[in-house]
Amino acid sequence: MKFTGRIDVPAPRQAVFEKLRDAHFFASCVDGVQDLVEIDDRHYTATLETRVAYIKFRFAVSVEIVELDEPVRVVARVEGTPIGMVGRLTATSTGNLEEQDGGTAVNYELEVALTGKLGSLGQPVLKSKAKEMERQFASRIQAKFQATNAGSAT
Repeated sequence: MKFTGRIDVPAPRQAVFEKLRDAHFFASCVDGVQDLVEIDDRHYTATLETRVAYIKFRFAVSVEIVELDEPVRVVARVEGTPIGMVGRLTATSTGNLEEQDGGTAVNYELEVALTGKLGSLGQPVLKSKAKEMERQFASRIQAKFQATNAGSAT
């Protein structure tokens, strides 16, 4: 499955890049991320918990930043194993940041592959869940930058 989109962020490109590189900030924008551990500045582990249709899933995930071009581009690879069942999640996420009207446009692409029980649920169900998570991620990033611009600490 492939997802693409754009998030308009009301902040300069360098500030957005720095926040997206902050694993704890990034994880706080993704619904269901728990127990984030930074191994080094390019490797992380976490637990991702989500519900798809009537089934609740927990994944042990590892994240590797495979490409950095500050402040223009970040590419990450995610691999996960569902806890308690057979299967695998693999994803590659690419974010390209462009300056735009005093803010930043984050153009993203997410390529996701699922195997095992989760993969057998069917593309429409999985795409619907991914779109929901995508909307939540975008709104959380925008809200956090708007709060920062208003003088709040994030």
